[in-house]
Amino acid sequence: MHPAELNILIQELLFQAKESEWLEFKLNNSNPYQIGEYISALANSASYHNKNNAYLLFGITDNGSVAGTDFKPSIEKVKEQELQNWIATQLEPRIDFSVYEFKYFDKDLVLFKIDSAINTPVEFRGEAFIRIGSYKKKLKEHPERERKIWTKISNYTFEKGIAERGFDEDEILKLIDYSAYFELTEQSLPANKETILEKLIQEKIITDLGHNYSITNLGAILFAKSIDYFDSISRKAIRVIFYKGNDKTKTIKEQVGKKGYANGFNGLISFINDHLPSNEEIGKAFRQELKMFPPLAVRELVVNAIIHQDFSIQGASPMIEVYDNRIEISNPGKPIIPTLRFIDHNPESRNEMLAKFMRRMNICEERGSAIDKVVAQCELFQLPAPDFIEGDNYTKVILYATKSLRQMDKNDKIRACYQHCVLKYISGNFMTNQSLRERFDIDDSNYPVISRIIAEAKEAKMIKDYDSDNKAPRYSKYIPFWA
Repeated sequence: MHPAELNILIQELLFQAKESEWLEFKLNNSNPYQIGEYISALANSASYHNKNNAYLLFGITDNGSVAGTDFKPSIEKVKEQELQNWIATQLEPRIDFSVYEFKYFDKDLVLFKIDSAINTPVEFRGEAFIRIGSYKKKLKEHPERERKIWTKISNYTFEKGIAERGFDEDEILKLIDYSAYFELTEQSLPANKETILEKLIQEKIITDLGHNYSITNLGAILFAKSIDYFDSISRKAIRVIFYKGNDKTKTIKEQVGKKGYANGFNGLISFINDHLPSNEEIGKAFRQELKMFPPLAVRELVVNAIIHQDFSIQGASPMIEVYDNRIEISNPGKPIIPTLRFIDHNPESRNEMLAKFMRRMNICEERGSAIDKVVAQCELFQLPAPDFIEGDNYTKVILYATKSLRQMDKNDKIRACYQHCVLKYISGNFMTNQSLRERFDIDDSNYPVISRIIAEAKEAKMIKDYDSDNKAPRYSKYIPFWA
């Protein structure tokens, strides 16, 4: 935070005229245990009052007068650790708080800016605290407030969280693949580290706390040279597993990503594509050896799994599992829009900062086009329609290897019919018996077969007639059920 921003913030806090349950004034109390308790209390109170941040401000009297402070947290140590790092290790869950030492009208002040608790109350050394009026209390003595913190909807943004803190300039540049950042964003690499660091701060890849640097979750998950270094996100590394046959009994190869999503993306996609099974012939469109699964579709689905995952689910990561007859791509978190509307719906992302960054680097396609392309690729390769599945705490997409129409079951046919109908509708056209025959690559003389599939899709309420008065099925037009 720049000096001008700090001055504006201090003016706003002093305008409060007195302490509140999310704002505490102190003079010179440097007891680390009391500071830790206050951070817990203020974080929990901020959550209770729907505030994004709480503040502990040193150098201010109880009535709001600016007196200045002798407290210097940058030189304070607890058990040979710097004060800020020690306090951070005593908090559970680990929330972000920033410490600023600065002058305000020639008075030395210290500000602790504290993130709000996120659904889970923040404990210090195993005990959660809260502010009641101007008093610090144990949270367990106020169960009604504790219950509200547990149940309230979070405004937390994963990307803004801190992955690791307490680095100097050289350590930051060893941990973050800054050259990949400049290359992927098509910028020239600056000649000095000061300019590099300034750019990383502007992009919220790192933060400058005045005396040291922190790496944000956004910076670590995208540009870590080694994702294993960051304990908080190491379990978010992407896993790729190849199986022999159609089940999990025999693993041929497994790879866990080591780099960030951005600097490791091309390597990830190359690894998947290099090991995908091939097919000498897929439908009438091709007479050459091609990958059994469309590489563009695989790429788009991997990107979707990265962007739409729920980072709050611990111990789970995006996963790509390849079998002889299918490929399954999954991510932690239930979808936030119905799976039947994946094709046409404007995308909604849990992680908009992450998605925006990946679009800038041309890893992501334009909004709303990814699933459309996946379905279109499956039609082009004349594969069964992809299956979009909502699990208890995951989302999964299955791409199937080539099947003839005879080999497809009823669900396969209805799903393909519905998805084809949606593609036609969003392009300003209508599905017809003829267009569906072309999608399944069958002769015109077999139109009764397609008529049965259309009838089954209508019965399943997946599609409907565009013109209900038309009684000639062969020439009817169809639209999705929601149109």
